[in-house]
Amino acid sequence: MNWDDIRIFLAVHRAGTLRAAAKALGIDQTTVGRRLAGLEQTLSSRLFLRSTGGLALTTTGQQLVQKAEEMERMAVSFERQGEGSDPHPSGEVRVTTTDALAVDFVIPAIEQLRATHPEVRVILTTTTRLLDLGRREADVAVRTVRPEQPDLIVRRLAHWTVGLYATQRYLELRGKPEPGSALVGHDIALYQKGVTERQDDTLAGEPRSAGCVVAELDSSLMLATFVRAGLALGELPEYMARRDTSLVRIWPDRKRATPYEAWLVLHRDLAHTARVRVVVDAIVAAFAK
Repeated sequence: MNWDDIRIFLAVHRAGTLRAAAKALGIDQTTVGRRLAGLEQTLSSRLFLRSTGGLALTTTGQQLVQKAEEMERMAVSFERQGEGSDPHPSGEVRVTTTDALAVDFVIPAIEQLRATHPEVRVILTTTTRLLDLGRREADVAVRTVRPEQPDLIVRRLAHWTVGLYATQRYLELRGKPEPGSALVGHDIALYQKGVTERQDDTLAGEPRSAGCVVAELDSSLMLATFVRAGLALGELPEYMARRDTSLVRIWPDRKRATPYEAWLVLHRDLAHTARVRVVVDAIVAAFAK
């Protein structure tokens, strides 16, 4: 059985449509449809049924997904093992992280890397979605949540307390919130639901029930940008305030119980690949500063 056909089957399953699968694979939709039809003919069974939401797996398709994913892991591992023998750092390395960590740490690391290893090219994806390193969606990840998968190498890069911040301009206009006031009379910026598990109904331990939520943002960078604009109060990791003197910490002795952490993650199969190693070293050095 052709591995490329299995790869297309998995892409269609994950994307839900032929068009989206073709885009993800970087090939045309006609080829995806033809290869999928060929696979179904080889198996003498339909793998997908059309529905209002796109393509849905048949019973046979559902039974084949796990086996196909096992083949995918083996194929990716085989590819990685071959790459590990190249001692010269060159080629592409896919890195994923959040936009805030990218701006503050990963992009400076790439700048340094370009000076020392110009033949290494970093493909950077900024997202709060946890890309699957096992499926080679990324080679290296810098995450704010520690992963638990056993086949990953994990290293904590940094951790910071999370406090309540505003700009001096905001405080001059709205005054400083009083402890025990539930932030009455104050505007609040939060993360959108699902962005982080750290957010609850408090800010720095203070209930926010009397405050006015004026914005819900989808990333740390956007939340920090909104607070820096003087538009609201918001919880931020302390390192951001060290770099921006316009931010004032409210109630410095109060903090969120859960810190803001940064974790470096890569698959064990890539630990000794030269181009991945130099990217990892550059990121570690950027956080060490």
